[in-house]
Amino acid sequence: MTSCAGDNSPKPEDAASFITVSDPVQHSEGMNKFTSYRVDVANNNTAENPHNHNNNNNNNNNNTHDDMFRPPNCTAVLRRYSDFLWLYERLHKERAGAIVPPLPEKQAVSRFSQAFIEDRRVNLERFLRRIAVHPELYDANSLDTFLRADDLSFQTAKNAKGQVADAMVMSSSIAYPTNPVLSMPPRKKDGIKKWFAETKASMSGDLVRSPDDDLFEEIDRYIDGLEKQMKNVQQQASLLVRKDKELANGLFEFGMAFNILGQSEADALGEGLSKMGITADGLSTVSMEHADKEMTKFETPLKDYIKTIHGVKLALQKRHEKRLTYTTCLSEVAAKRANFARLRSMPGAEARAYGSEMSLKRGEAASEAAKEEFIIVSQRVLREVDRFKRENGESMKRTVLDYITLQIEYNKKMEQAWSDLLPQLEKVDADRFSAPGSLPTSIPGPTLTEGNGLDFSPAHQQGQPDQQQQQQPHLEQAPLDYRNQMKINDSQNMLNMGGIQYRNNGAEFPLDKGPM
Repeated sequence: MTSCAGDNSPKPEDAASFITVSDPVQHSEGMNKFTSYRVDVANNNTAENPHNHNNNNNNNNNNTHDDMFRPPNCTAVLRRYSDFLWLYERLHKERAGAIVPPLPEKQAVSRFSQAFIEDRRVNLERFLRRIAVHPELYDANSLDTFLRADDLSFQTAKNAKGQVADAMVMSSSIAYPTNPVLSMPPRKKDGIKKWFAETKASMSGDLVRSPDDDLFEEIDRYIDGLEKQMKNVQQQASLLVRKDKELANGLFEFGMAFNILGQSEADALGEGLSKMGITADGLSTVSMEHADKEMTKFETPLKDYIKTIHGVKLALQKRHEKRLTYTTCLSEVAAKRANFARLRSMPGAEARAYGSEMSLKRGEAASEAAKEEFIIVSQRVLREVDRFKRENGESMKRTVLDYITLQIEYNKKMEQAWSDLLPQLEKVDADRFSAPGSLPTSIPGPTLTEGNGLDFSPAHQQGQPDQQQQQQPHLEQAPLDYRNQMKINDSQNMLNMGGIQYRNNGAEFPLDKGPM
């Protein structure tokens, strides 16, 4: 699980706790299968304005849509993942230049498992809460529509395109009509022509200049470098988590081996070895819990930080798009102005000159609108980058401190466990193993019965101490040929020692092959 549900440190989005995502339910429509979530907006009696914690100056009126978060506007709607994706994309269009909080990524496999659904629910809830406290997004019409519109109104707004979608979102956020009727037909756009014009302007590199261009170039370099460094840190953090999980598994196997070893020993040594195994097994559990906490409080925040950096890059890209649009509009106005001057100087072309003049005025109006949009987006991006540096710097500090605290707590537990084990092992007295009744210091000799000849038991050896010495001279006095041909049968080649048979390899070789 990649959610931060176990992280109790306060975060900015906690101010929007009145928004909840709950009750995931799976649906099937033919071959299509999806999960819906209940989105609730409860009474926000405890906070007059969830944005009071943010004191930076901006062009938004903080009281515009505050009523949306106050009683009696308690709402409950059902939304699926594609609805959240619609909100994410609409916010990029409606508030271009804003850093939109990251949305949980799509997943092709195991997307209906309980663990994945719960993880997505937590992240979708965090997504909405971050938008609710976002100084640039909290009063967006698309958020109002998402949280309050009934199913029919929302689906109509979701499926609409272009200016129709803008009108539907605005109407849904105000009146929520059950059968909305639009009197304004969609304005046709020459999309291909506009695309070619913007592409030409982009390839030429002759974009309109602004006083903040140098500052934005510096921001671009800063964000690119930060993204590379953060990805490197995140990869190393993932490697640490993986190694800690491997350590936990290793400690478990280590402890199991000592438990088995302790069972094979007797008295205090076996008990000490078993305690060693129990301690290692307990530390394997501690290590696995520590790895999970590292993933929750360190690795996951780093991944989220990288997603936020990507949001900054998207905001900068929106500013570049507005700049490109403004440059294209200026080029079109210049062309239309030249055409109008040419037609006005031609005799008999008054009607065409009038049409060209009207086109020029429309182009100039579009150019002014593009200029205004470019300025608004540029200022919004600057505010957002400043907020990003401030808030995410504090978030990174909190993440690092949490990681250090985790390491201190983990190492204290490890040290305490080993310290408790040490005096128990020191009590084990090696001299006890030589005391009567303890483990024998030598293995008794084997006993061979009539089937294999000799009796090497201790009792038999005590009764006949010189038997081997008496037999050895007779063997040495035998002829050499007799000694070389003498073989011990298979039953004599195996010595029975404590129930385990050991082969007497020396009996297979002749005693002497050399000449007398």
